[in-house]
Amino acid sequence: MSRDRRGSRRASAATLPRHLYSVASMRRSDWVPPIVWMAAILALSTDAGSAEHTGGFVLPALRFIWPTATLPLLESIHAVVRKLAHVTEYAVLGSLWYRAFAVGRRPPGIAVALAFGLSVAWAGVDEAFQMLVPSRTPSILDVGIDAAGALIACIGAVDRPRLVDVMTSALLWAATVVGSVALVLNAVIGDGSGGLWVTTSAAALAVVARRRGTTG
Repeated sequence: MSRDRRGSRRASAATLPRHLYSVASMRRSDWVPPIVWMAAILALSTDAGSAEHTGGFVLPALRFIWPTATLPLLESIHAVVRKLAHVTEYAVLGSLWYRAFAVGRRPPGIAVALAFGLSVAWAGVDEAFQMLVPSRTPSILDVGIDAAGALIACIGAVDRPRLVDVMTSALLWAATVVGSVALVLNAVIGDGSGGLWVTTSAAALAVVARRRGTTG
């Protein structure tokens, strides 16, 4: 974006009421990453993200790492991994929304409230959507776990903004690289990839949008 266009955007935003200023000053690279990530989260609430499907690649990986473990133990670890995934995906969402609102000139406290509120609201939509999917079981506990992940990221973004930003970028890059490798391996062995297509594509788009925002 040229300096003239950025200056024009700031000037026009400054003439708006204070409560609209953050929206007017947000660039596409600010709000695209969280929206893309929200779409990925919702896509994973379909059958593609069910325990049956994730177990298809998580359990073999756990068996490779711990060959002497019993099946019930591996299934318990798989359940924990799924809950940790909830924390991680909503920590990323909270961080992305906080960054969007903070760049949009919102004070840190308001940026946290907006980012956390949107993340929790989406967690509720996510679980409600699962009521329509026979292979999924909606849970209020999962909403709480999601909220915890978002809250940790939002609070951390205020106290340690650089650290949280780096960790968010690292998680998105890891999802992109590891997901791409897994997609290639699954294609070679003829195994279905399910939700991997969604998360890998969403992570890659978020990475590109964030880089454009940094260099734009």
